[in-house]
Amino acid sequence: NSVVIDVTDLYKKDIKSFGYPQSSRKRNKITGLDTKLSFIESVRSFPMNIEAKHIKTYKSSEAKNGQISMVLNNSMILLAKVPMKRRYYDERVGWFTTSQTDYGIDNQEAETVKYLDRWRLEVKDEDIEKFKKGELVEPKKPIVYYIDRATPKKWGKYIKQGIEDWQAAFEVAGFKNAILAKDPPTKEEDPDWSPEDIRHSVVRYLASPSLNANGPHVSDPRSGEIIESDINWYHNIMRLLRNWYFVQTSAVDPEAREIEFKNELMGELIRFVSAHEVGHTLGLPHNMGSSSAFPVDSLRSATFTQKYGTAPSIMDYARFNYIAQPGDEGVALTPSHWESPNVGVYDKFSVMWGYKPILDVSEEKEKDILKKWIIDKEDDKMYRFGPSGGIDPSSQTEDLGDNAVKASEYGIKNLKRIIPELMEWTTEDGETYDELEYMYGQVLGQFRRYMGHVSSNIGGVYQYYKTSDQKGAVYTHVNKNYQKACVAFLNQHLFETPYWMINKDILDKIEYAGTTNRIRSMQSSYLNRVLDFGRMARIIENEALNGSNSYSLTEMMSDLKDGIWSELKNKKSIDVYRRNLQKSYISRLGYIMKNKQSKIKPGWGDYITAVKVDASDIRSVTMGVLIDLKKDLKRGVKRYSDKSIKSHLSYCIVMIDDAMKMEEIIKSD
Repeated sequence: NSVVIDVTDLYKKDIKSFGYPQSSRKRNKITGLDTKLSFIESVRSFPMNIEAKHIKTYKSSEAKNGQISMVLNNSMILLAKVPMKRRYYDERVGWFTTSQTDYGIDNQEAETVKYLDRWRLEVKDEDIEKFKKGELVEPKKPIVYYIDRATPKKWGKYIKQGIEDWQAAFEVAGFKNAILAKDPPTKEEDPDWSPEDIRHSVVRYLASPSLNANGPHVSDPRSGEIIESDINWYHNIMRLLRNWYFVQTSAVDPEAREIEFKNELMGELIRFVSAHEVGHTLGLPHNMGSSSAFPVDSLRSATFTQKYGTAPSIMDYARFNYIAQPGDEGVALTPSHWESPNVGVYDKFSVMWGYKPILDVSEEKEKDILKKWIIDKEDDKMYRFGPSGGIDPSSQTEDLGDNAVKASEYGIKNLKRIIPELMEWTTEDGETYDELEYMYGQVLGQFRRYMGHVSSNIGGVYQYYKTSDQKGAVYTHVNKNYQKACVAFLNQHLFETPYWMINKDILDKIEYAGTTNRIRSMQSSYLNRVLDFGRMARIIENEALNGSNSYSLTEMMSDLKDGIWSELKNKKSIDVYRRNLQKSYISRLGYIMKNKQSKIKPGWGDYITAVKVDASDIRSVTMGVLIDLKKDLKRGVKRYSDKSIKSHLSYCIVMIDDAMKMEEIIKSD
């Protein structure tokens, strides 16, 4: 009573969906499969899936020996006879989705429908009346995660806690004990138990130097039902956690000032990452707009942070409380809070919205109910979803609070407290200075994050998803005065030489050279980011739409120039760091004069604003700045007596002349 299907060719031949990733073939110049050096290593069969592991060798003109070999695993999964009921996507609530072009809908176009990727949580028949009365009920089949046998015992309990933190969210959806963490059976108890069996979702503990963890899932393409998930937990995630917590909290938390954290502290950080990755496996993407719901100064309040944590959603990259200052007693430094450890207000809402059963209604009625749940919360920013990426500065990674300038100023104060203590906190007697060098780089990396948070507001546009039955705009330009304050912040904290990070005691221990180039590179990278074609185009469009209420390109360029060349007004000395910056500034303006915008890659439309540079105001405004600056430089050459400064100013004049060579500009167009 069985059927035999010959699938040999699926494995022996170069079937592209079964082999080398299509996206990488062109880059590595793959020309075909070498069948003589390709073979199946193992095939394992389970009740619902077949796992085939094989070695495949590809011919590659890019590889040194002309071939690339890799281990590949293919899964064949048996789907449920009856698909789960779909729940349809709404962009106002973040969710991973499955999509399908439905030709059966009676429309005058082929319509693509999106539905949520979610676990099949159903009410038991005998509990339906209890559920309707609002009582919590256990689902027919709970979500269960097993902790890999390879996981060190001391960390397993914290990973379990991160998993079961989500029980509070499912209770809002009407279920108790909906998600559980368990140890797998021992080999003696069940010798056939395997994490490759798709009936088991497992947190896989991987011996890897990768500083990461991730939470993928497998879903039924017909319904979006999540069938299984394996969270990949890399051993070295602990080093990443140590880096984050040290640079963001060691100014206020003595326990962060150690090369190796106490188990209790590291366990709390592991629990935080565990909860975040589990959120992905439940269907939730990053919600980078979440943290902007909290006022910056509220994150210095013990009562506020103990109740709400650092952000309304664990799915934000809110990390740890870098805003807290010494003396802020009792303030929470991690996302954990007493109401529901790690899982926030938004997380509870989104799980309720995606998982709460809506019984005995039509598909259209269910959609209406789901929309009403969103509308009921539309005026509360804690329930807002802000996708990652894009041009919205209120939806950024690694940031905290509703004001990037104020938050970053608090953060910089803490970095200034860390640097003088860095050697003591990162070195041990008889050891090298490798850890000092590494953590010095981490501190500077945190500083760069603050510069990114602030600079993104210049030419920024807020994006709040709305439907036609809601009031207000979807896209709103950042306030004029706030953009101006962001440029002033960059002038003060970045373009004025940040001497506090040039600590000679540290630099003498970690490098023989590199400081001047490091400062120049840091300054020029964010200068180029501000003077980006797309950003300048948005500033111009803002002025066209909003007139005097906008922060114009002319005003922005003037503020930037006045900050970078402030010495010329008062005949102040110009040191080597500022001279490097000033030359980088003219180089960037010269680039703007002679280059077009790079071709925008498909899918990058949310990140880059297209502009035809030569037909816009970008070059005319830039030329005006160069002409004014040249006049200032000519006066400066006469006023300064220092030879290094006079030579610098004279060279800058030559750079400006080169930048404005019209024949080269015309040729570039």
